[in-house]
Amino acid sequence: MSYNIFNSTAPAMPKPTKGTEIVKLLLSQASKDMREVLVPMAIPALAAHLSEVEFMYSDNKYYELCGQMGHLIGPSGIGKAQLTHLIEAIMRSFRDHDEIEFNKLVDWQRQMKTKGANKEKPERPDVAFWFPPADLTNPAFLQNAMALEKTGGRTQYLNLPEVEMADRMCGGHRQVSQMVRNIYDRQRAGALRATAEGVSGNPLLRANITFSSTPEAARSFYKKDLTNGFFGRIPFAYKARGERSGKIPRQGNYDEDFLQKLDEYLLRLDNCKGKFVVKPLNNIADQLAEEMASLADLADDDMLFELSHRSIVAAWKKAATLWILNDQTWSRSIGEFMVWFCYYDLWSKVKVFGDMFKGIDATAADTQKCGPKNMLDSLDMSFNEQQLEALRLQLGKSKEGTKHQIHVWTNRGFIEYSAQTGLYSKTETYLKGNGKV
Repeated sequence: MSYNIFNSTAPAMPKPTKGTEIVKLLLSQASKDMREVLVPMAIPALAAHLSEVEFMYSDNKYYELCGQMGHLIGPSGIGKAQLTHLIEAIMRSFRDHDEIEFNKLVDWQRQMKTKGANKEKPERPDVAFWFPPADLTNPAFLQNAMALEKTGGRTQYLNLPEVEMADRMCGGHRQVSQMVRNIYDRQRAGALRATAEGVSGNPLLRANITFSSTPEAARSFYKKDLTNGFFGRIPFAYKARGERSGKIPRQGNYDEDFLQKLDEYLLRLDNCKGKFVVKPLNNIADQLAEEMASLADLADDDMLFELSHRSIVAAWKKAATLWILNDQTWSRSIGEFMVWFCYYDLWSKVKVFGDMFKGIDATAADTQKCGPKNMLDSLDMSFNEQQLEALRLQLGKSKEGTKHQIHVWTNRGFIEYSAQTGLYSKTETYLKGNGKV
């Protein structure tokens, strides 16, 4: 495996090199302690600049790059506001566009007020916002989706500084799950909706969304949705508090030099159109699928395996965005980031929600004790069947699954049996793959 998601420390971000210079630029003004979380969280904002773009995935179907999401989780005061600063720099052209659209509405409202009761009222202008405000209501969100579809199918981007704001946007917490699934899968809203003007519609939902919250707020928000597909569709980036420090983190400024360099990359996104097949992207997706199956086997955890499917797709979309930003050129560094995106998402899920995978309601600090574990790492270099059985029982797993787990580990080359000692031993292949040698 490329990374160990069962460690207490986050998978280390690859060093941006040839092909991922955009990452260097994005992080150039961030404080050092926030750099890892900002990379995956910034890509949904970048990808919102794309339209009329599709990529073929490993399943031989084409997908748009909209529906990208991210949830930044960290304690209060950790520096989550840095994400908003970076996003505002990325979305400047969206802000300019929306200001023009807003002025159209203001002029229309002014005309409505000046017309007498018996005068013909002017029709509401066709306006579509690309970067709506965070307090967007559900009717406004759907109306905007209809307007965006009518004007060419642009992707709207929302940055919600508190995850609870999603309830307002989706029409209540019960509707969040279905709405997010429709957004992720680029489905229609699912029901005819009436606007203030009496116009009904069922818009195709093209949206990218980022959330921020504390671990406690995130656990409360998702606690009833861990198994319905909604939770797995959200990639997470978790930042722990770390050691106490008496130093204030230093941030840079998004000055004209930064913005000029950024605009060169954004132009590549704006100009990109068409259908693409990038074989290295799909080769890595296939590689990750195999690695994720191995991870799930080490923990004997079906939920971890199910979550990994969408972690791979989310990482694939991010890497496809990086490919466009690199002037539609593949590089090894893009592949390294794709792998890291997948593992970092799963590590964040295990770290913050691991205990909740089985319905245990512990504190966030207890997740590493109760969540999925690499059971092979918990055993000695050599062990017998009874020791694995005892470990499984300790972790709340069935005694009957012991022989099957040994069979799976043996087939994957993780362990080998010695008839002389009657013990199973970890193989060199396993130890190398997990950084033990």
